[in-house]
Amino acid sequence: MNVGVAYADKFKQTWLKLEVPDASTVLEAIEHSGMLTQYPEINLSVQKVGIFGKVTKLDVKINEGDRIEIYRNITADPELIERRDE
Repeated sequence: MNVGVAYADKFKQTWLKLEVPDASTVLEAIEHSGMLTQYPEINLSVQKVGIFGKVTKLDVKINEGDRIEIYRNITADPELIERRDE
């Protein structure tokens, strides 16, 4: 089945279309994509993943056409962010 796997770090975005065996899980698709090798900073025990923007678990079975996303932790230093007037 055909799926996509997406990840973005601070400098670039990567979206891969690939074919995975039927009944694959989110984790199996991510491993098959090679993202964990391309981005060694990915830590799936800490980072969240999702399908089409909805957070999901690594053991969820995927469907044809799903876009699996690996979310990175975004941290902001409150000292560096300007306050917005509402």
